[in-house]
Amino acid sequence: MNALRPALPAALVAALLLPAAALAQPATGSASPPRADAPDPFLWLEEVDGARAMTWVEGQNARAKARLEGDARYETLLAEARAIFTAQDRIATPSFRAGGVDNLWQDDTNPHGLWRHASLESYAAGAPDWTTILDMDALAKSEGRNWFFHGATCLKPAEALCLVELSDGGGDAVEIREFDTTTRAFVSGGFTSPEGKQSATWLDADTLLVAREWVPGEVTESGYPYVLKSLARDGTAVELYRGQPTDVSVSPIVLRGEGGRADAVIAVRGITFYESDFMLLGEGAPARLPLPKKAEYEAYVSGQAIFSLQEAHGDLPQGALVSFDLAALKADPAAATAQLIFAPGPRQAVQQAGATDGRLVVALLEDVKGAVDAWAFDGGAWTSTRLPLPADANITLTDLASTTDALFAKVEGFLEPTSLWLADAGAASARQVAALPDRFDPATHLVEQHWATSSDGAQIPYFVVRPKGPALDGQIPTLMYGYGGFEVAKPPIYMPEAGKLWMARGGAYVIANIRGGGEFGPAWHQSVLRENRQLAFDDFAAVARDLFARKITSPRRLGIYGRSNGGVLTSVSMTQHPELWNAVVIESPLIDMLRYHRLPAGASWVGEYGDPEVAEDRAFIARYSAYQNLKPDTDYPEAYITTNTRDDRVHPGHARKFAAALEALDVPYIYYEPAAGGHANDADPQLNAARWARHYVYLMQRLMD
Repeated sequence: MNALRPALPAALVAALLLPAAALAQPATGSASPPRADAPDPFLWLEEVDGARAMTWVEGQNARAKARLEGDARYETLLAEARAIFTAQDRIATPSFRAGGVDNLWQDDTNPHGLWRHASLESYAAGAPDWTTILDMDALAKSEGRNWFFHGATCLKPAEALCLVELSDGGGDAVEIREFDTTTRAFVSGGFTSPEGKQSATWLDADTLLVAREWVPGEVTESGYPYVLKSLARDGTAVELYRGQPTDVSVSPIVLRGEGGRADAVIAVRGITFYESDFMLLGEGAPARLPLPKKAEYEAYVSGQAIFSLQEAHGDLPQGALVSFDLAALKADPAAATAQLIFAPGPRQAVQQAGATDGRLVVALLEDVKGAVDAWAFDGGAWTSTRLPLPADANITLTDLASTTDALFAKVEGFLEPTSLWLADAGAASARQVAALPDRFDPATHLVEQHWATSSDGAQIPYFVVRPKGPALDGQIPTLMYGYGGFEVAKPPIYMPEAGKLWMARGGAYVIANIRGGGEFGPAWHQSVLRENRQLAFDDFAAVARDLFARKITSPRRLGIYGRSNGGVLTSVSMTQHPELWNAVVIESPLIDMLRYHRLPAGASWVGEYGDPEVAEDRAFIARYSAYQNLKPDTDYPEAYITTNTRDDRVHPGHARKFAAALEALDVPYIYYEPAAGGHANDADPQLNAARWARHYVYLMQRLMD
């Protein structure tokens, strides 16, 4: 027996030992709900592959499949979703390599994917001459592993030798192997690194920079490496930098100049999720760069190292992009001064930044709409040019070339299918090279942006995509999405699965741009950190009430969906305001916020949520943590809770325990946990299609029927 497992009531123990078929029926209040001041009655569900836990999962899955996949609509929705995720006319997302472009292609025949290459000319002309580099399905079959491709880092300038990351089941932990794209084979006796959460990059043809678990247990409390070493082809490893076990992680950055030359090496010591030391490595002792703790590395171009500031630093404002001259940093890091490149206005936010051969490229949000600027450094000054990309759309940088000023950008909107543009940052030109066809009829819906007033008077923007026909009488079935964390913005995007499976059947879709995201820069995010988290939940409820006031929908017809950090949002929204919604989808969630820091990667998020080991932090977390705030005799909406067993970022125990707590209270719910998928749940397009078909069956049952 696990010494940490508390004694359980005899009736509950008996129920948990029943065979899977018996577990298909909900319990009838056989245990008290969890409390912040009492032992956790469902701690055993944190044993990911434990026999007892998996028996429980199997029983839950059987009940969920009967309910959701047994619905007459499921097969139709599944077929529609499969057609979307495996369509041959999808945009083959490109990445620049070796003078051409690479792509990972997944479809019905190749669910694990084909890593393939084409010339840039053929790709831009719409007729790519694809050559397969690595067949992931064949590799998985030959090695008996559930391999998924998690990317490749290739040695510049030729970019023929690559470090390929392989994930077993789609999780964050990867195995690294050296691969020769010329021979299309793994290099015999080449570089390898065993499975783990790690980072590796090339220093030169015979040397890697690797941060990994070099000896057993040599990882941080968050499960990431904190020791960086150089690794030679003969296996010689030399320690370059060592962080602390209490850090989040340590990882390398190589600043590459002309011809792929390594101009400098920086070790990034992640002290917390948002605080870092950037250490310049050289012949002497590591030297800390003169940056605030809350800063992020963005790019290196024209001899300038570019960083973004998440907090003000001297005269430099929060949210700004700044640059350091690398020569000055090498001469005297402490004396080097940062030069301001760009300071966002109150309605702007930097979303992405990267470098081509000679330009800094910056993707912005302006009133939650996209724009891209190209910056040149000349004569000691930065100047910018806006690229001619469509207005009033969301724009994201797909990839940037390192040997030219070419870049790919995706342009999309709720009703505008995603298009891919090839731009030249130096010439300030852009042209469309690919576009999705309509996956649903956009003429049936319209897009609106509204603002809701939160509990403290803050104005919260949100987007509504609603059908044109129905009167505004509160009866439109509406799905509301929110995230509200980690400075992740949620602008308008094209969602073919939502359009085809939900909106085409008369549903409305809402994105609530609540605080915690990055819609208006670091301040929008930081305003709801730690003890202020309740404001993000209040924002979400305020958007719901504004929808009701506008008679777009009503509590009977409103459902909410959130994943990961969004699972905190939806589970708390369910427990704090059960009267506001009739459907709650909680996917890959954080829920037990008093134990999140003890589960994989959780300790890295203390900067976001607070530390449950500190009494003051525990007190404000306990006030909202959904797992501990379930109450008997409360009319909660039936929730659909789902995760997967191989999520090694957010532990499946969160979802399992919340379902078990609902079961103990005799509250209706649905729980489903597939065996693989990773945190994103989208490693396999066929499994992803089934995932969305289940989601929308549930939402139709709750909001349309």
